Amino acid sequence: MKIKDISSITVDNFRTNWVFVVVTLEDGTRGYGESTLIGTETAVAAIIALWSERLIGHSVLDAAVIQANLQRESYWLTGPVMSAALSALDIAIWDAKARALDVPLYALLGGRVRNRIPVYANGWYVGAKTPAEFAAKAVSIVDRGFRALKWDPFGKAYQTMNRGDINASMEYVAAVRAAVGPDIDLMIEGHGRFNVNTAIEIGRALEDFRVSWFEEPIPPGRPFEMAEVRRAVNVPIAAGERCYSRFDVASLVQARAVDVLQPDIVHIGGFSEMVLVNGLADSLSLPMVPHNPNGPVCHAASMHMAMAWDAMGSLEIMVTDVPWRRRIADEGCTFRDGCLELSDRPGLGLNLDLDEARKFPYQPHALRHFSGKLTNIRPSDAEAWYDAA
Repeated sequence: MKIKDISSITVDNFRTNWVFVVVTLEDGTRGYGESTLIGTETAVAAIIALWSERLIGHSVLDAAVIQANLQRESYWLTGPVMSAALSALDIAIWDAKARALDVPLYALLGGRVRNRIPVYANGWYVGAKTPAEFAAKAVSIVDRGFRALKWDPFGKAYQTMNRGDINASMEYVAAVRAAVGPDIDLMIEGHGRFNVNTAIEIGRALEDFRVSWFEEPIPPGRPFEMAEVRRAVNVPIAAGERCYSRFDVASLVQARAVDVLQPDIVHIGGFSEMVLVNGLADSLSLPMVPHNPNGPVCHAASMHMAMAWDAMGSLEIMVTDVPWRRRIADEGCTFRDGCLELSDRPGLGLNLDLDEARKFPYQPHALRHFSGKLTNIRPSDAEAWYDAA
């Protein structure tokens, strides 16, 4: 089970790029990893290439040891670029190990605790600009079987919002709540954009709509400020997608800053790091709902964690993606009654067509969050990447 070769390929995804890693073992077994980092994917790919040579000859049975050594020997220990590269390598190594053992990856995480996972929809609001348009799109996605929706209603706002702009944003929320009724979960995304006072004002305004959480109300890396917001509002606070190690997660927990943890397996360091984060979440009875608006390998990895860990009661998905996602990846996912079901194939259970992937090379993409283009999160020809039962 020794590593013979490691390669990577960077693939366009309209709003960002996927960095895929392929770990090949001496017997030809392949494992797949993925990462992304909006605007800096080429830096992630460069770190993967730098580290790959030193991993040749190592056994994939030592996945956690490899991860710990790379983390230690980087000197910086953590950070966005380093942890993103580490994530892709670690996921691929775990996948290769599970395939070599001929078991689904969830078996290596402790075994299956559920057969299907409830999912909440992101990206359903593509192109919406008015309360009526948000409401219509929300009804359409609920009619398809989704029972939970997330979106960012704050337009180009950054740091502060005046009372009129806050009221306008609440009109979007009110329209969606009225359209879908009281039984659908609504999650409001902040994208880490507000100062403490503005976040508190928004959080208090959201109380009327019984939202499931207010996500990333202030910029990351400020756990005590996040805790101040949490104490001041009667809305659950979610965060963690921009945590780059278990230590970042621990800081959020120690500050009492969150009600829901949202680490992303392609940012935090892969399965080896997420195993440790899950132990922390489970021991404190904190729900963990991983950030998961990325590509096929990230989604498969998140699904296997959800299959194995009680702390994960639901999972984020993008309702559509670029049309070439289906051409690149055979994911084996089925959507039924608000839940996703995963095939029981070895490893992550998916395969990548690398020749097809090369037809969609790296493209630079500007950040959409503060430009007024946030709702154009998917192309006009986007389609569902999963099967519907």
